[in-house]
Amino acid sequence: MTFLKAAALLTTVAVLGACSTSADRFGDGSGTGPGAGGITSGALGDPSDPTSIAFFNETVGDRVLFVVDQSTLTPTGQATLTQQAAFLTSNPEYSAIIEGHADERGTREYNLALGARRASAVQDYLVTQGVAPNRLQTVTYGKERPIEVCSEEACYQQNRRAVTVLTAGLGS
Repeated sequence: MTFLKAAALLTTVAVLGACSTSADRFGDGSGTGPGAGGITSGALGDPSDPTSIAFFNETVGDRVLFVVDQSTLTPTGQATLTQQAAFLTSNPEYSAIIEGHADERGTREYNLALGARRASAVQDYLVTQGVAPNRLQTVTYGKERPIEVCSEEACYQQNRRAVTVLTAGLGS
């Protein structure tokens, strides 16, 4: 993919993402959750195509969850990241932005730092699995982008996460 095509694709994604509702961007069960930027799941490719973003999001898994106040990967998280690394290694046309998130408890500053540590833990693991560092970027949202809003542990668990969002053409 040429640089111009990649730039056009990224611009389109950014424009469409800006037009979406927060429920679409952050996951409401409609198939347009994190990583989709409000784009319909059809635009992400066929979930049965092992080279598509839809396959990555639905089959490989685009997120890992964390324990309270931790940025240490769980065994389940490591298993998901091993699959992500295999996907990224097999599909060099993709790069990734790793989003770090936290639940609503704690200060904004604390949760931004915690989200950054979570994103970095995912990035470091993917690099140890053979993904080139120049294909990975991190960003932290702390508690600013919850996918579940309630004051119960079930919601907190879903918000303590790192999401790997695929992008086309960056870093390749």
